[in-house]
This record gives sequence, C-alpha cells and structure tokens, in this order.
Amino acid sequence: MHHFLRRVGAYVRSAPGTYVWLAALFVTTVAVHHMSPEFEEEFLRQRSTNLHELSQNPMRVLVSSAFWIDGATWWPYAVLYTVFHAQAERWLGTLRWLAVAAAAHVLATLISEGALLWAIRHGHAPPSSVNTLDVGVSYALAGVVAVLTYRISSPWRYVYLAVVLVVYGSPLVTGRTFTDLGHFTSVLIGLACFPFVRDAGGAWNPVRALRRTPDRS
Repeated sequence: MHHFLRRVGAYVRSAPGTYVWLAALFVTTVAVHHMSPEFEEEFLRQRSTNLHELSQNPMRVLVSSAFWIDGATWWPYAVLYTVFHAQAERWLGTLRWLAVAAAAHVLATLISEGALLWAIRHGHAPPSSVNTLDVGVSYALAGVVAVLTYRISSPWRYVYLAVVLVVYGSPLVTGRTFTDLGHFTSVLIGLACFPFVRDAGGAWNPVRALRRTPDRS
C-alpha cells in the first residue's frame, strides 16, 4: 500500500499543472453545489464565454470559464485529466501542454461563438443566444486528446485518430450546435500543434506497454 501511494504521489508530481487545475475545479464545483439554482445560473453566466460577456470582458471570461463546470460532478474530470491531460503534460512538459490546452480553449471558443454570431445575424438562431451559458474545460480537453495522437506509434496512431474523429465529429454531423463545432475545432487545433510537439520524445506503443513485465520492486 505504501509503495502504491508513493507511485501515485510521484505521478501527481510529474504533472503539476494538471492536478493544480483539477484541484481548482474541485473547489469551484463544491462552491457551485452550495449555490441556489437561481444564483448559480447568474453567477456562471457572468463567467461564461457567451457573446455578451466576450464583448464586455473577453480576457476575464476566457480565463474564468476554464475553472467552472456547469452542473456536472467532479470525479469524471479526475479520470479524464489523469488519462489525457496528465499524460500530455508528462510528455510535453508543463509549458507546452498548457499552450496546447490554452490554444484549443481560446481559439475554439472564438470560432464557435463567431459561428453563433453569424447564425443570429442570419436568423438561424434566436437573439437570446448571445447570453447562452458556456463554461467548462471540454475544448481544452479535446485539443489535448487530439495532440496525443502524436504520442502513439504507428499503426495504432491512426486507430486512435479515427476514434477521436468519430467521437468528436459525429455530434457535429447529427447535432450541429455551436458547442459541437467548438469541440471539433478543438480537435483540429490539437492536430495542428504537430510542429510544436514533434520533438517532444519517442512514440508510445500500447501493445509493447501491455507486454512489459510489471515492476514489483
């Protein structure tokens, strides 16, 4: 047990940005659960990257929206952050991992909200959509999920990429909401980061990893 806890601690320390962010999400999620529904909606709306808030306080909401989860439980993010963000941070280093996540979060937000503005102006979405609640970490996560394609060796890389494109592309085809567009845009941004990450180290082979003899020391 002591050995297991030491390994968990070492893993957490190897991805400090991921787990500081995750800890911040835990605190804000607990705070949201103590708010009344009416106060929660208005509170999150003021930290949302909707068109109204982006036109008033773009820098503030682009940062603050990445630290709140709209009506969600925290523990699934602990799993997702460990599987994807922590792996990317360990591979790329904290600064490059954060740059990929930030690029996906910011650019996908601006592109998806720009598409929503176009839809409002052309009568495809109601004017009230300028106040749509839009907080969360899913754009950054999608970008990091995509950039991890380059962490995997061939031919498994292409299997992973196909799964990512299906998972994020199917909602865009069937739902066609601005958040679906944002998620798929985040994937494309993550894939476009290849020149930024190509010197980050050797590719990981999942089959070889499964065959490796466990360390029992």
